[in-house]
Amino acid sequence: MQSENRIFDDFVKFVNGAAGTMAGMAREGEAAARERFKGFVGGMDFVARDEFEAVKAMAAAARDENETLKARIDALEARLGAAPAAAPKAAKPRKKPGA
Repeated sequence: MQSENRIFDDFVKFVNGAAGTMAGMAREGEAAARERFKGFVGGMDFVARDEFEAVKAMAAAARDENETLKARIDALEARLGAAPAAAPKAAKPRKKPGA
């Protein structure tokens, strides 16, 4: 009977060792995959949520200021009795000297 216990003991030790090794391999694989994913996502130029929200707030403030200024311009034009100004023409590109 003693030889049967020894066989089972050796088998249990072997299985425990294999399970520990597999668990360690799984942890290492997960860590490596996480690092690769971070590198992949980091190379895509994503912005953080707080930076996005800050730029979104700046755009909303600029939009509000633009509407306020447009209303002021319209009121000044109405006071002066002038027609609304046409959009400014684009400047012609300058030629380089010697070209």
